[in-house]
Amino acid sequence: MGNFWRLLGFLRPYRSGVIWSVTLAAGAMGLGALIPLAVGHAIDDISRGDKASLLWSVVAVAVAGLLRGALSVSRRLVSGRVSLGVEHDVRRRIYRHLQDLEIGFFHDQQTGQLMSRATVDLQSVRFFLGYGLTFMLQSALTILISAAIMLVIQPDLALLIMATTPLIVYTAARYGRRARPAVQEAQQRLAELSANAEEDISGVRVIKAFAREPQRLERFRGTTERVFEQQVYSTRLSAFYSPLLGFIPSLGLAVVLIYGGNQVIDGVLTLGQFTAFYFYMLMLIGPLRTLGNSLGSAQRATASGARIFEILDRAPRIESTPDDVPMPSGGGAVMFDAVAFSYPDAKRPTLRDVSFKVPAGKTVAIVGGTGAGKTTLVSLIPRLYEVSAGSITVDGADVRSIDPYELRREIAFVAEDSFLFSATIADNIAYARDDVTDEQIALAARRAQIADFVESLPDGYATVVGERGITLSGGQRQRVAIARALIADPRILILDDATSSVDARTEAEIKRALRELMLGRTTFVIAHRLSTISLADFIVVLEDGAVADAGTHDELMDRCETYAQLAAKGMPESVFLTRKEPTAEPAGL
Repeated sequence: MGNFWRLLGFLRPYRSGVIWSVTLAAGAMGLGALIPLAVGHAIDDISRGDKASLLWSVVAVAVAGLLRGALSVSRRLVSGRVSLGVEHDVRRRIYRHLQDLEIGFFHDQQTGQLMSRATVDLQSVRFFLGYGLTFMLQSALTILISAAIMLVIQPDLALLIMATTPLIVYTAARYGRRARPAVQEAQQRLAELSANAEEDISGVRVIKAFAREPQRLERFRGTTERVFEQQVYSTRLSAFYSPLLGFIPSLGLAVVLIYGGNQVIDGVLTLGQFTAFYFYMLMLIGPLRTLGNSLGSAQRATASGARIFEILDRAPRIESTPDDVPMPSGGGAVMFDAVAFSYPDAKRPTLRDVSFKVPAGKTVAIVGGTGAGKTTLVSLIPRLYEVSAGSITVDGADVRSIDPYELRREIAFVAEDSFLFSATIADNIAYARDDVTDEQIALAARRAQIADFVESLPDGYATVVGERGITLSGGQRQRVAIARALIADPRILILDDATSSVDARTEAEIKRALRELMLGRTTFVIAHRLSTISLADFIVVLEDGAVADAGTHDELMDRCETYAQLAAKGMPESVFLTRKEPTAEPAGL
């Protein structure tokens, strides 16, 4: 029930709309309750032969029906506005919260699962809060009005009919207890189906390249079968309980026909009163029969709400606080002091006691074998992850004390597989800033060695690159990413294997662009392809998450076996920029 009451909290901004919706529903039901009375009077008028009174009874039926229709239309419009407003607010809240969560949250999450909660689950919540809840209140009001009038017309008969109410309540409660976990499991399996579909669509190139369509289809078929089985189980519950909830009120109908009919024959009730009583009983039975559907809607919304709250209740672990200090002035000097880091549930730390200094404007290459912790190390600088121990300072300030948004605006990434949005080339280059002119975009493209290619396209900078930049080659994507970093004008630059996936000619072009980008900036270069180290002032060697050594290429070749092995597997020594003295001394070595 806790999630149910929390769902009602989404209606708080729409209190007036909910009140109007309930008021209009009550007015419509009140007018609807007058119609059986008027019909009963009309039948008695016919029995008496009173034409004048019959006319007024017919007018009353027509006017009540017309006003009821007008109020019902108004109620639907108001309810629709509330429903769409809730959907709009919750969707924005989910999206904003996902943006606030640290990157580590997304490691264990499937995109399809998250999308399902923002779409399928949200739809269930929207329809229940906008329509289902009002309908349930309207049904409850109908039951109360009908029961009250029936008690006035014939108390004994009304009590006989309402004697079935406890049985209905018990059956409905039992249905709810069984339906809630079944519906929640069905929602979870639907989300898994969405996740599988999203993954297969995103990876369609790999699937086709390795001719794995039959295997993926079999996997998808298994997922759809699990969804089918769970939905069949939920349908089986509904198929049993919904007719049962409809049958129990039908017992009251039999009581009315036999007991009420005898009272008409005996003269206790008039035919008009009996007819009115019969209509009110139908008004009572209708909401009771649909109780199962209403409960099903509530169960689906509660199950969906629980999945939405799983996201909203996940507090960000890296966020702005009132105690954050502004980004200090400086050129981007960075110091690692005894830094350690462990991923959640990891058996051993990824980084251990890492210490070194990078003066402002200098370039450091981070090298090491696969899994040494290179990407993790540079990801700690903009606080994509939080250090487990030790500290990282930028221009003398601990990064944990700086507002993360201010910090990240001073840092730019160029990764091995740079992500581009499905937008124009100009939009992707200008992504880091809002106040960018066409001239600045063109200048950044020229400096990134991509202007000639862009200007040769029919639409030039207005060319849409497709999802993830699929219409561009790897080298072209990298150079657009470099132009984007130039527009950002960062204090600190991080190059994560920025040339590893391109050919030698493209690598040479990208390196020219990188030299332009690195000029005057503190730069971290992660290198698997050791030719990239020619861009660096000094080198830090990581081994099993710790600093094995640091210095120039020549120094490390003489004294660091790990580095010598990496160099032997890389490019010839002639590609390195050899320095006699390191431009920075690693701390603690």
